Amino acid sequence: MTVTSTTAKPTSQRRVAFATIAGTTVEWYDFFIYAQAAGLVFSQIMFQPAGPQFALILSFVSVGISFLFRPLGAFLAGHLGDRYGRRAVLVGTLVLMGAATTLIGLLPTYAMVGIAAPILLILLRIIQGISAGGEWGGAALMAVEHSPAKSRGLAGTYPQLGVPLGMLLASGVFALMTGVIAPGDAFLEWGWRVPFLISFVLVLIGHFIRRSVDESPVFLEIADRKEQTKAPVATLFKYHWPLIICAALLFAGNNAGGYMTTGGFLTAYATNPIGPLALDPTPVLLAVTVASGVWFFATLAGGIISDRIGRRPTFLLGYAWLVLMAFPLFFLINTGDILLVTLGMSLFAVGLGFTYGPQASWYAELFPANVRFSGVAISYAIGAILGGAFAPTIAQGLLSATGTTHSVSIYLIIMFLISSAAALLLQDKPGRSLGISEQVDQERYASLRTSRAYQENKVTVEV
Repeated sequence: MTVTSTTAKPTSQRRVAFATIAGTTVEWYDFFIYAQAAGLVFSQIMFQPAGPQFALILSFVSVGISFLFRPLGAFLAGHLGDRYGRRAVLVGTLVLMGAATTLIGLLPTYAMVGIAAPILLILLRIIQGISAGGEWGGAALMAVEHSPAKSRGLAGTYPQLGVPLGMLLASGVFALMTGVIAPGDAFLEWGWRVPFLISFVLVLIGHFIRRSVDESPVFLEIADRKEQTKAPVATLFKYHWPLIICAALLFAGNNAGGYMTTGGFLTAYATNPIGPLALDPTPVLLAVTVASGVWFFATLAGGIISDRIGRRPTFLLGYAWLVLMAFPLFFLINTGDILLVTLGMSLFAVGLGFTYGPQASWYAELFPANVRFSGVAISYAIGAILGGAFAPTIAQGLLSATGTTHSVSIYLIIMFLISSAAALLLQDKPGRSLGISEQVDQERYASLRTSRAYQENKVTVEV
């Protein structure tokens, strides 16, 4: 029997929040610096024999390839997370991502070793995709399952906030390199490597922080009752496949907008030396940095508002705003005025935040406890493929074929409408039970952490 308490909390909410945000920020910093480098660097130093335009498309394809391996990471992490716990999986994905990112910073260029350079780059990008596939689901559940029901939407923003923070950090570091430390040719020669190598230090910090957080109370209860599913992924697809599809489509629109606009495509479009704008990279990166800050606060607001009006209304408000902003975004960017570029990105980021802040809490409330990690991680990974995997590539193809950004805006609107339809199909029950009591007292929590069932599982994973 679960012993409840309204006064004692087994784990500090602040510690969980800090560990979740810090670890996710590091993970997504790694992911976003690749997206930035794809638009600014890799087309010139890894794929240059293909010619300027096709090299840029190939560079964006390398961004999308990693998304195809996210489901593999989600399957592996989901199985381990539902069988053996959330915490160990989170530590493992962080280390895997950091190692791949650091190695990218050490890669030779095409001019040095020929075709081996882009092949090694893609292999490391695949490892990044596997890591990212398992990262978000675990971070989301650690935050939400430690939280009281009444503030679950706010708690669910913790892993979400790491994404705009990772984007802000990535674009800020790149802006520092292109504008101050290694401008001009120095950036292409060696400056681009620094953001990747910084990842090594960040991962050490993130690893230390994440190791300090206790296991989710939901999983401890499951392990104590020996209710883990032997084949969680198989069970998930047997009984809940329609839910996976709808949850994935819910995320697809947000991911398309986020990766194509505040991510690599828009940076490449605005700074392309043979494009219509040919802006200097540094102010464009600073504009992305400002938009990432707006995205951060909009994400936080989205989670808080969803605790008051529900997850679905918050999502629909966000997608309605994104539909309205799809054409003004490019109208402002196409002026070439960096202040208007910043304004366009920032206004667009408001909608991204409202369609991202409530996601973790809504996902957690959709799936049963014993397959929740698998359901959340796999839905997220599939949604990323449908929305963000090749959004920059599609946008570049549409731009090349039509010669206008209107086609890109129409593509975005279609994605936003599809996600809005998915939101209308999903159940919205904020605060529903996640499978156990919201709080367990200190004595009960300590006994769960030292239970034989959990210790056996913990050793299996960590060894």
